Amino acid sequence: MIKFLTALIEKEGDGYVSLCPELDIASQGGTIEEAKSNLQEALELFFECASPEEKKRRLHNEVYVTNVQVAVG
Repeated sequence: MIKFLTALIEKEGDGYVSLCPELDIASQGGTIEEAKSNLQEALELFFECASPEEKKRRLHNEVYVTNVQVAVG
């Protein structure tokens, strides 16, 4: 079964941090691709090892990524 999840990746210091907000699982890497690949591996390990109860408890099926406008200064 294939599941599509969100990956948010941001530069942090000399590397990149990746986060899946649906499960609150994070990873990192030296490049964007490495951070993405490491997150994918962490997610696959979670689905392989977690109990059905843990998967149900942690999985947020509705995550929305959008922009907001804020006044600054």
